[in-house]
Amino acid sequence: MKKTAARSLAFKLLLSLCLLLLVVVGAILVGAKNVSLPDIWIALTDPGRSNADISIIRELRLPRELGGVLVGSALAVSGAIMQGLTRNPLADPGLLGVTAGANAALAVVFAFTPAAGYFGVMLACFAGAAVGVLFVFGVLALRGKSISPMRMVLAGAAVSALLSAAAEAISLEFKISKSVSMWTSGGLIGTSWSQLLAISPVIAIGIAVSLLLSRQLTLLSLNESTAVGLGLNTRWVKLALYIVITLLAGAAVSLVGNLAFVGLMIPHVVRIFAGTDYRAILPLSAICGAIFMVLADTLGRMLNAPMETPIVAIVAVLGLPFFLFIVRKGGRSLS
Repeated sequence: MKKTAARSLAFKLLLSLCLLLLVVVGAILVGAKNVSLPDIWIALTDPGRSNADISIIRELRLPRELGGVLVGSALAVSGAIMQGLTRNPLADPGLLGVTAGANAALAVVFAFTPAAGYFGVMLACFAGAAVGVLFVFGVLALRGKSISPMRMVLAGAAVSALLSAAAEAISLEFKISKSVSMWTSGGLIGTSWSQLLAISPVIAIGIAVSLLLSRQLTLLSLNESTAVGLGLNTRWVKLALYIVITLLAGAAVSLVGNLAFVGLMIPHVVRIFAGTDYRAILPLSAICGAIFMVLADTLGRMLNAPMETPIVAIVAVLGLPFFLFIVRKGGRSLS
C-alpha cells in the first residue's frame, strides 16, 4: 500500500474509531433511565464505588454495547469476506448456510440438552454453522464442476431451507418453538460479561486472521487467475477465509440470533470511501459494522421505551430497502 493511501486509511480509521466511541458513550447515556458522563467514568475507573446508576452501566449497558460492537464487527467482516471470495455483491454469511445451521443446532440443544449453559449453546452454534458450510460445499461438489457464484447461491438457498425446516420440525416436535424463537429473533438484551468472554476471543482471532489475509483476498476478489499467476495458493487461502466466516458468523449468531442484511449492507457502504482494496475494506467494515449495530440497538431501546423493539425488526426495516436498491442497480457496488 502506497504512503498516501496508508495515510488516508489511517485518517479514516481514526475518524471511524472516534465516531464509534461517541456512539457507544451516547448509547450508554440514554435509556429508560438516563445516566451521566461522570457516572460512566467512575464505572470504568473506580471499581470500589457503586450506586444505582453505576450498577446499571456496569452490569447492563456496558456489556450490551460491547456485545453490539463485537457482533456488528463480526457480521460486517464476514459479509465483506464472503463478497470478496464469491465476487458476488449480494453475498452475506447466510449464503453458506451458516445462520441456518447455527439455528438448527440451537434447536437440537434446546430439545435434548436444555440445561446446557451459554458456552454449550455457543459451541453448538459453531458446530451447526460448520455443518451448514460443509453441506453447501458438499452439494457443490456433487457435480465436480468449478464453484461459480450462481451455483453457490442456489446451493446455499437449498441447504438453508433444509436446515431451517429441520429446526422448525424439532421445535414443533419438542414444543420449544417459543424458546428457539426468543433466541433467534435477534437482540442484545441480557448480554452478560460471561457471554462476552466466551465470544470475544473467537471474534478477535477471526478478524485478526482476515486482516492478515486481506491482501490475498483483494487479489481473489479481482481475478482468481491473476492470483494464481502471482503465486497465491488459492485453495488454502479460501479454506482459511471460509473458516474465518464460519467462526465470525457462528459467534454472532450464538449471541444475537439470526440478523440478516448487516453483512450485506456494511461492506457496500464502506466501499464508497474505501475503494476495492480489502486492506481498507475489512478494518473499516469492522468499525462501521460496530457503529451500525450499536445505533440499531439504541434505536430499538428508545422507539417504544421502556418496552424494546426487537433489533431484528430495526435491521430488517433498514436492510430490505437497501437490498432492493442494490438489486435494482444490477448487483453493482455503491462505489
